[in-house]
Amino acid sequence: MPSLVHVIGEALVDEFHDGHVAGGAPFNVARSLAALRAPVRFISRIGEGDAAGRLVLDSAVRFGLDVAGIQRDARHATGRVSVHESAGGGHRFEIHADAAWDHLEAPAGPAAGIVYFGSLAQRHAPSRAAIRAALKRAPGLRLLDLNLRPGTDTPALAAESLMLADWVKINEDELDRLQAWFEADLAGLMVRFALQRVVLTRGEAGYAMYGEQGQLVSSGEGVPQPALVDTVGAGDAFTAMLLAGLALRRQLPDTLALANRYAAMICGVRGPLPVDPVTLTPWREALHALPAEEAHA
Repeated sequence: MPSLVHVIGEALVDEFHDGHVAGGAPFNVARSLAALRAPVRFISRIGEGDAAGRLVLDSAVRFGLDVAGIQRDARHATGRVSVHESAGGGHRFEIHADAAWDHLEAPAGPAAGIVYFGSLAQRHAPSRAAIRAALKRAPGLRLLDLNLRPGTDTPALAAESLMLADWVKINEDELDRLQAWFEADLAGLMVRFALQRVVLTRGEAGYAMYGEQGQLVSSGEGVPQPALVDTVGAGDAFTAMLLAGLALRRQLPDTLALANRYAAMICGVRGPLPVDPVTLTPWREALHALPAEEAHA
């Protein structure tokens, strides 16, 4: 039976020079999961009645994501991020302060299944407390997407988040930061924080997954994207496909390889997801066609 994936964190609007698109790493992951037909519950908070909030809700509905877990805030506006792009598809984020998702309320009940959480949504005390309350009630796998952004790029917050996680997804820059902060190599970090798996995304160089003692479990080379538009959301796409494979109990090496290709595809569209969810149909079919993991006696 599939596991429900609880995704908790920010939903916001990314403001590009040529238009606005709904974004936020957790929202990107949740929409992908919904489009891939993996069971998902999304918990976030948006402004009540503002234009950015309507954009978020419209996008959720378009991707088939249930909006029941999206809280409404009458006092704080939907989050906004100004995306400053550079040549070659790179980008820098300017994340505006005191958004509705900074005031997230803890969801009721235990989060049975898989829980995805990030570090950015923990930048203010109310949401930090809500997320940690949910995690402490979660009996299943807890996957941390360590998005180190201004305001949450501190050793203390990273350490607290890592201690709450079973699996962690990071990129190479984030791994370098962690190794410098905690004066440990990857194996030392995994032992220190009792991590079961680290998933390292390496951009054009592909990905690697490491086990409890830092041993390499699986890896893959990068997938070329000849029509690069931007890299926004590529890491989120990788994480979403990984979570979908875990939820549907697909074999892990095949899931990782598909996640790698899915992330490369996202680099060929504007923003974190295609405008038309129908574009993701082949990816959903490929996911559901993956071999199931072997049952354990």
